[in-house]
Amino acid sequence: MSRSIRSKVLLQLIDRNLREGATVEIDGLGHFQLDPAGNVIFQAGNRIQVFLAYAEEDRPVVRKLYAALLQAGFEPWMDQEKLLPGQNWPRAIERAIDLSRFFVGCFSQRSTVKRGHFQSELRYALDLASRIPNEQIFLVPVRLNECELPRKIARSVQYVDLFPDWDQGIAALVEAMWHQVIDRNKKLKLTT
Repeated sequence: MSRSIRSKVLLQLIDRNLREGATVEIDGLGHFQLDPAGNVIFQAGNRIQVFLAYAEEDRPVVRKLYAALLQAGFEPWMDQEKLLPGQNWPRAIERAIDLSRFFVGCFSQRSTVKRGHFQSELRYALDLASRIPNEQIFLVPVRLNECELPRKIARSVQYVDLFPDWDQGIAALVEAMWHQVIDRNKKLKLTT
């Protein structure tokens, strides 16, 4: 199939889904929508993507974190909210981490001792963080309850406790991330 035919088929698929009321989003970039005249347009995203890594057992509290970050103006990425049926989820998760401005690792008594996807996502994020300038915040550890962080993280990165005061923890997390976004934007303007 030629490139022009594939593009036409893709546009038809997007158009049909939008007219059926579905949302068509490209993670980290934006979404397609219908303009008032019924034409398909692309709306670039302007929210800062935040990847949420967690152990499955902590999903209820992480959903609460997802909602708090969304309300604070961020675009949180959580597998249960973003992955599509049939999607190559290991690649989609790595891509989401790559496109995210922040990686929020949700540590708990369960996630710190459990083997599995949380540990894999954390290792991937640590590798990515090693290529980011030291003064930029990327990895943001949050503790959901009293637990010990991995030594590599505990000795180099400040964490945020979301307990015993949830609101205070969320405020500290949101403030740190917005401060980093504003600071980075100022530095980018100075270099251009």
